[in-house]
Amino acid sequence: MAGDSETHLKGREENGHTIRQPFLIGVSGGTASGKSSVCGKIMELLGQNKIDHHQRQVVILSQDSFYNELTPEQKSKALKGQFNFDHPDAFDSELIMKTLRDILQGKTVHIPVYDFVTHSRKDEFVTLYPADVVLFEGILMFYSQEIRELFQLKLFVDTDPDTRLSRRVLRDISERGRELEQVLTQYITFVKPAFEEFCLPTKKYADVIIPRGADNLVAINLIVQHIQDILNGGVTKRQNDLINSHGTPRQRSTSESSRPH
Repeated sequence: MAGDSETHLKGREENGHTIRQPFLIGVSGGTASGKSSVCGKIMELLGQNKIDHHQRQVVILSQDSFYNELTPEQKSKALKGQFNFDHPDAFDSELIMKTLRDILQGKTVHIPVYDFVTHSRKDEFVTLYPADVVLFEGILMFYSQEIRELFQLKLFVDTDPDTRLSRRVLRDISERGRELEQVLTQYITFVKPAFEEFCLPTKKYADVIIPRGADNLVAINLIVQHIQDILNGGVTKRQNDLINSHGTPRQRSTSESSRPH
């Protein structure tokens, strides 16, 4: 499995205590491709969804929490379905970077709560406690090189465009109070062009591509096994076994690849 698992095991000293850096996994893909469902399935298979938030070893973050505050003019456009929420400029990249840096330092962070009905941040936050593995999902998680390079494993959820559109229509009407005509107009005007220009090209950065989203249990189980390996210290054990057997860690030959075939 791709990803520098050893980085997760390196800690730093602070007040005499070792702080283990979390393993960051980026999950990208088009709108309604199933990113949240994939992350939720991973949590379910790991049994993390049944654990108290304070004690979870694996946590999920969404890029949707980091939309920029809109000006009155932008909010007026948004309410009419005339604002492009799929453009990189719609997100607060500085806050995303700060949050990720704080997470890497083992800090407790406060995540904004975004209201998709009013297109504004609520006056409340979600507290995210230090964890061993962090899943961060969003349509443009790999667009910024600065953010992209923080992920030790990058997943791209690849789902048929017609399936994504139908899911988005149902979601926006039932959950966000939108009219069908507005949803379709916004999709054709902003969502589809933005996906083709900003999201789809970042697929090349993915270490693992997951066709069919949460329905692809084979791919998800492989990722779950990799995360379990990280949580159980399997990487450290294998590395130590190699050192004990050969004196130094075995060097990877040029024919070996960290990327799946």
